[in-house]
Amino acid sequence: MDRMQKITPNPKNYVVLHRIIVSSLFLLLSCTAASGQQAPYKPLISRLAKDLNTSLYTIIIKADKSPLLLDLAGSLVWSTCPPSAQSTVACGSGKCGSAASQECPHRCLHVDGGQIGESGSQCACAGNPVTRQCSTADLTSFAMSANATDGAMELPPEESFAILGACAPNSLQRSLPAGVTGVAGFSRRPLSLPSQLAAQRGFGGKFALCLPVFAIFGDSPVNLTAPGQAPGYVDYTTIIPYTPLLTNPANAAGYYIPVKSISVSWHEADAQAILPSGALELDPGAGTGGVVLSTATPYMMMRPDVYEPFAKAFDDAFTRGRNVPATSVERVPAPKPFEICYNAGFMRLKRPSAYDVPRIQLELGAGATWKNWTLYGDNYLVKVDGALCLGILRMGPGGMPVDGEPAVVIGAKQLENNLLVFDLEKQVLGFSMLLDFALSSCTSSNFLRN
Repeated sequence: MDRMQKITPNPKNYVVLHRIIVSSLFLLLSCTAASGQQAPYKPLISRLAKDLNTSLYTIIIKADKSPLLLDLAGSLVWSTCPPSAQSTVACGSGKCGSAASQECPHRCLHVDGGQIGESGSQCACAGNPVTRQCSTADLTSFAMSANATDGAMELPPEESFAILGACAPNSLQRSLPAGVTGVAGFSRRPLSLPSQLAAQRGFGGKFALCLPVFAIFGDSPVNLTAPGQAPGYVDYTTIIPYTPLLTNPANAAGYYIPVKSISVSWHEADAQAILPSGALELDPGAGTGGVVLSTATPYMMMRPDVYEPFAKAFDDAFTRGRNVPATSVERVPAPKPFEICYNAGFMRLKRPSAYDVPRIQLELGAGATWKNWTLYGDNYLVKVDGALCLGILRMGPGGMPVDGEPAVVIGAKQLENNLLVFDLEKQVLGFSMLLDFALSSCTSSNFLRN
């Protein structure tokens, strides 16, 4: 009977509960006001550009408008700094903890011979992804600016903010595009540009790239033109396929995707690359293998045991599926670094305007909403002295362009004019494939004002 006894509400309990709720709300509002964040920030958009001499990409986001190299696997932002022009952050400070915990890669060639923490402020490691050189560096704060966006256009006025980064020596600029003063890292690490913006502005752990035109930081729609849509634009983030992002313990900054096999097709002629068992798999124990994305590598690179069967499959599909007169297309000598080149006697498709060449399929594993990532001609053909060359290269001895020892590196050429959406909360990657075949492009937006 005691358990069934009716409990009479006590008015005093309601008073106490009300006071707790009011106090909690007051504390929450006070913290929000103290941080200066009256309302959620809108996502940001920044301009990108392609350097024609190196085929690499830069971002213009520093307040002084000096460009930075866009490095998907970069752990932080670094730039050369005028002597005594920057205030530095001491290594013993809380801000320096994240930087000091990121050691220089063991294969990195030091340009200064220093070690992290040897002096009072050198607690960061700045790395050049092109030369594979690195340097200890002072941690500092960089003034930056960008426009907000609603997913359809830039929103004036330009907004200013600060990002924690590193001051690196001028010698670390070697082999970077002309005029570039440093590197903007876009990795998952806490001091990368997207990670710091997400933490500062609370607009979600997403960023999008549409090379070579723009980058968007935050959970934003990306409206591009699409045929048959009224008034002519559609949010591509809702219609593109997604695939899981994998993590390599030996290269935690890298973005890996689960490619299971590679095939080539052309005019009903399909050829599978007969790869060694497990050739594309990521070995989390050893930290080797796998397929990783890179904007600091101009072209796709394959380990020799992957490249050789792929090249055979490509040639097989090309030979059996050719839909042009045999006399109009032939192999020609290939200038370095390419191995396979043809004369330019290809037919052009009417829509879109592109060469009629094989399609390369990166066949994705379980968890992807689309079974293939298709590479069309514009994402692998390179024009060289009147010839068309296969912009997919064989890795040479010691030629691993990124940390870890990947089986395949998907380079900048393969990512160009693709919408890529990195959702770091769900750990998935959205990829549009070549937008030309959707009758769209990275330039088909109202985002960037002249």
